[in-house]
Amino acid sequence: LLFWRQMCFLWFIKSYETDVLALPIFKQEESNLPPDSENKILPFQYVLCAPTSPAIKLHDETLTYLNQGQSYEIRMLDNQKIGELPEITGKMVKSIIRVVFHDRRLQYTEHQQLEGWRWNRPGDRILDLDIPMSVGMIDPRANPTQLNTVEFLWDPSKRTSVFIQVHCISTEFTMRKHGGEKGVPFRIQIDTFKENENGEYTEHLHSASCQVKVFKPKGADRKQKTDREKMEKRAPQEKEKYQSSYETTILTECSPWPEVTYVNNSPSPGFNSSHNSFPVAEGNGSPSHQPEPVVQVNLLPTATPQDAQQWLLRNRFSPFCRLFTNFSGSDLLKLTREDVIQICGPADGIRLFNALKGRVVRPRLTIYVCQESQQAREDHPKHENGEAAASTFFVYHAIYLEELTAIEFTEKLAQLFNISPRQIHQIFKQGPTGIHVLVSDEMTRAMDTTSS
Repeated sequence: LLFWRQMCFLWFIKSYETDVLALPIFKQEESNLPPDSENKILPFQYVLCAPTSPAIKLHDETLTYLNQGQSYEIRMLDNQKIGELPEITGKMVKSIIRVVFHDRRLQYTEHQQLEGWRWNRPGDRILDLDIPMSVGMIDPRANPTQLNTVEFLWDPSKRTSVFIQVHCISTEFTMRKHGGEKGVPFRIQIDTFKENENGEYTEHLHSASCQVKVFKPKGADRKQKTDREKMEKRAPQEKEKYQSSYETTILTECSPWPEVTYVNNSPSPGFNSSHNSFPVAEGNGSPSHQPEPVVQVNLLPTATPQDAQQWLLRNRFSPFCRLFTNFSGSDLLKLTREDVIQICGPADGIRLFNALKGRVVRPRLTIYVCQESQQAREDHPKHENGEAAASTFFVYHAIYLEELTAIEFTEKLAQLFNISPRQIHQIFKQGPTGIHVLVSDEMTRAMDTTSS
């Protein structure tokens, strides 16, 4: 009798649970679960052949340590089922590999950070392909204006392994404080595209990334060993809170990396290496009718996000267009000076704040340049003193300098004529009797003192 009572009681509980699970509130929770389609196999998988750190907690993203300049293999794997993507069967796809910042704060100032690195390490790249060691990679390219990006074509049906080298270290982007430095994490991201009807690889297929830190040579090995020894000393119940270390790192699916505005004007890989001639005039010299510095139009509170984007572009704040994508004029004008400096850095932050408040700062030096074509040089010979004939008509553009450096001059000259700064190797000023004088920082400063 006792046995049957217990069985009846258990049946009652089971029936009660079934009724409860059928209530609408539980049905609603079940509908929030990811559908089976989200668990489908991804078309591609990328595996970085470097071990993950054992000192990462269970629910955190993996972290992989790399040595500066060392070649690391990335295996490009095709996970497609037969016939799953017929449009790329027998065709190439293009992958772009980037080294970007993991920290969102540094992502906002990525352009400034990378430009600072470029001037501190002239001629170096942040990311390189080790072409001799790579297998299955076709048409590798590295744009000289995008130091952290490489791209190539590959056939998903064939074995493809790409070897990369990262030349920057994590501590190069940290603020130096007392007691040492702590390196910032990077992300290695791969975006893969298929060919469109026009033969351009612009249709996105898949993106994945992983978190890494880069150390000086052999530093990654020492850090991995230190993390392993620390974990060995922990109690068994503490070890259960941490991930196991794996011999390779699988990149996890992510959103495609957005194309930022400041690289849109850069030449495509395969770049035109032609050089142009720029006659230079300064101060109150030629041309006789000198334009005054263009006074910027103030941003109005009623400006839409699209108007605000155009205003940022016109006032040379294109690196921050992606950051302020959804900001209206009112949103931007509400930012304090401290807000803008924290987001954009001291130099650009002060410049943006002054622009938002309508504070026009007069340039320290105005230089006038014009692009002289080869045909004009042949059709209009110069006099003995090097000056062009009176009948020659040239249109000059004004360049306004605040820092008075040759680098600033080069960048603004490149921006004016829509070319890469790397295409301008030297700038000359035409002097007396037609001689050409190399423009340097000292000469730029001297122009400032001699002009009124």
